[in-house]
Parts: sequence; C-alpha cells; structure tokens
Amino acid sequence: MTRHNTPVESVIFSGRKIPAYNLLSEAALSRIEDQADWILREIGVEFHGDATALELLAAAGAKINGKRVRFEPGHARELCATSPSEFQLHGRDPTRTVTLGGDNVVLMPGYGSPFVSDLKNGRRYATLKDFHNFVKLAYSTPALHHSGGTVVEPTDVPVNKRHLDMMLAHLTLSAKPFMGSVTAPERARDSIEMARLVFGRDFMDRNAVMQANINVNSPLIYDDTMTRALRIYAEANQCVCISPAIFAGAMGPLSPAAVAAQTLAEAMVGIALSQLVQPGCPVVFGSFHSSMNLRTGALTFGSPEANMTTMALTQLGRRLGVPVRSGGGQITSSNAPDGQAMQDSAGALWSTLLSGAHQVWHAAGWLEGGLVMSYEKFILDLDHCGAMLKLLQGFDTDDESFGRDAYRETGPGQNFLSTSHTLRHYTTANFEPRISDAGPYETWSENGSLRADQRATAQWRQMLDSYQQPEMKPGLAVALEDFVSERKAAMPDEWY
Repeated sequence: MTRHNTPVESVIFSGRKIPAYNLLSEAALSRIEDQADWILREIGVEFHGDATALELLAAAGAKINGKRVRFEPGHARELCATSPSEFQLHGRDPTRTVTLGGDNVVLMPGYGSPFVSDLKNGRRYATLKDFHNFVKLAYSTPALHHSGGTVVEPTDVPVNKRHLDMMLAHLTLSAKPFMGSVTAPERARDSIEMARLVFGRDFMDRNAVMQANINVNSPLIYDDTMTRALRIYAEANQCVCISPAIFAGAMGPLSPAAVAAQTLAEAMVGIALSQLVQPGCPVVFGSFHSSMNLRTGALTFGSPEANMTTMALTQLGRRLGVPVRSGGGQITSSNAPDGQAMQDSAGALWSTLLSGAHQVWHAAGWLEGGLVMSYEKFILDLDHCGAMLKLLQGFDTDDESFGRDAYRETGPGQNFLSTSHTLRHYTTANFEPRISDAGPYETWSENGSLRADQRATAQWRQMLDSYQQPEMKPGLAVALEDFVSERKAAMPDEWY
C-alpha cells in the first residue's frame, strides 16, 4: 500500500499475519456441504429466461427439467475446480492493484444506497455529486482498497444512463479497482468497453480490472439479467462475484446452518456457470445474509446469528478453493450514525475479518439496512477499518520489540517516555484514529463538546477539499467522455 502521513493512513497493510479463526469443526463443515449437495440434487436451482445458461449446464452433465437444474452430489463443486484460488484485481495505478485470496484482505465502500445523509442536510435522495464525493473519499483513504460499484444511486440521472456516469467516475476520479454495471446486458457491455478504453483489450483478456456483482434471486433462482451479465463478464475474463442473498426465515430456513448450506449451493451453481463460460475466470464466493426479527419482519444486521453464518461461509469458501466475499461489512439497521450503528458494525466487521474473508463489501458508510449512505458514518467506519487492519498485522517478538535498551536507560520506578526506544517508534507504534477523542473532559468541553459524528463532518469535508484527482494518460478522459456522450445520445431517457 502507498504510504501516507496522516494518522489513519499510517496503517500500511501487507496482508493478514494472524491466523483465521475457525468456528466450525471438519465434521460440521462436511454436514453443511452434504446439505448443499442435497439441495442441488433434490430441489435444484431454476434459471429463468437464459437458454444459453441452461444449454451450458446441460452439456456439462447437469439434469435439466424445464427451468429447473439439478446436480448429483459433488458435481457442482467439481465444475468450480478451474476457479483460481488467488488472483490480482488491477488498478489503473499499478500501486493500487490488490490480490484476492490467500492472506489478503480488500475493503470497499457501501453499495446500492438510494439515499444519502449528513448532519447538515439530513436524509435525501442521492445525486451524481454524492456519487462523485464517495468515489473521491474512497480513493483518498488507504483504509479502503477498492472504489466500489454503485456506491450510491445517482437518482438525478436516468436509470438507463446512470451506469455510464458511474463508470466514468470510477475510471477518472479513482485509480483503484472497481465494479461495473450488471442491471442489463447492454450496461454490462458498456462497462467492459469503457474499461477497455483505459486498460486495453489485450490487457483485460489476461487480467481482471473490474468485478460484477451477480445476485442470486434467493431462494434458488437465477434470473436472465444476472446470468447474462455473468456470461458477459466471464467471456471478458473479468471477475464475477456470486452473491446469494438470504434473509433467514424468509428466503430460506431460519438457522445459520441452513443459511450457510443454501448459500453454498446457490453460489456453487453460479461459479460453475462462470467456469463453463470461461475456464479459469476469476470468481469470488459472495454472500449477503441477515437474520430477522421474527416478530416484526424487520432485518437485524450485525446479529450474532448472521455473524456466525459469515464465519461459517468463510470456512466453506476456503474449502471450495476460491476467494470469499463476506456477508457484509459494517452493516446496521440503525437510522443514525449512533451507538447502535457502531455496535452492529463492529460485530459484523470483527466476525468477517477474524474468520479470514478476503473481500469486505459495505465496509464504510452503511445505514438503515443499506438504504442510506451516511457521510459521517463513512468516516467513523474508516477509523474502525484502519484499527482492524492494524489488528490483522499481529505484533513482532524480535529483539527490537522487547526494547531491552530502554530498561538500561531507565530503572525501576522511572517512565519510558524519553528513552531512545520510545523515540524511535512513537510515531508508528500505535494506530491513531482520526475521530476518537482521548483527551480530558475539560479540553473536550472547551473545544465545543463535539460528538464523534460532528467531528466526522469536519473530516469528510476536509478530505473532499484536499482531494487530488489521479493523473490519466492524455486522451483517455476525452475518449471516455465521448463514449458516454455517444451512448447517451443513442437512447431516450428512462426513469423507471
């Protein structure tokens, strides 16, 4: 990672150095895998509207009955075997390239919120300006390694054209890896063509620079929009993330074991299809799951049941041999960046990262179950991301770490603040959050008694004021803008 001088950016993450925590035994994991095979053999998965996907699966030996596809035990897993266990996702700036899989961790901002909020202007529909702001904020912090995708929905742009503006922003306002559009086949193709203008077709034929989020229409349905987008990205050798979305008790049985098994079953089918389109296509085993308040039907993000499911799915993904996207990130159903929001988020992120997940979506900004991207929570979450990245580094036990020379400079009863050892390491020894206030009450009071969310307001504004757009080769920005203008002119506005 690039080195920076400000406190949260002092975390230079070079990969996980502490072991992943394994929640489940080998016997328990095998039982979940057996249940996934049972689902695929006895119930099956339906494919709606994409005859080509059915033909590919039939040719590979799956049993087809109308729209329903079934697999013998072990068959879907076998079809996933050509998926790489580790691969690079290239940034426009090579120093921003990340690796998915192994001991690597990639954090990215929230996704898909139609609303934004901040303390001054309140809750409102997101605009293209908000989209630009969050791309800039994600680019400006090394606590996030990825630009994201539909970070917010720019609702002031027609539905059928906004993917062009979002891609233009990711490609020009950031130099980190990003996600393309999947909401229609032509939008997927536009995303890939825009990326090719920047990276070149030959480079993208050999390397992944972008990702597609393929949501399963859980329970057990792939619709034609998703499967066609999947095939378009796989044909271009770009990363496909298969993400079942199961709310326990609604889209599947309510136990963590059942959710884990169904998620694995649904994901293996999508991964298998990607490999039938393009063997070796980079994939990510994703999930998005939540428990529910079964008395009211409300989603309960950050619950212990959902967090345990996240941990189980990470283990299952490692056994499948592909990089794993966590079930969430810093997710919450809270309506404000308050104590509930941070408690939900902390639980979700801890379970995600300690279990060994490789990619974390929704790592910053999420409120209201994903309906809102909050400027203040985005900044609060960046602090927590930085702290967790520091934790994943563990600590050294070499001679320098023990500081024996410091004991010789001092003696019993003396402090170590002025020793040579302290002076050598005081600027890098501890993670320094930007927002937390550890000073005395009197100083805090004299400075206006600002809450954490109020301090976060000043921080995001300062970050936007100091944002510097990454350089781009002459002519590329013009080529991108011309592409966007031509595509917009070729279609009427559609707002629904």
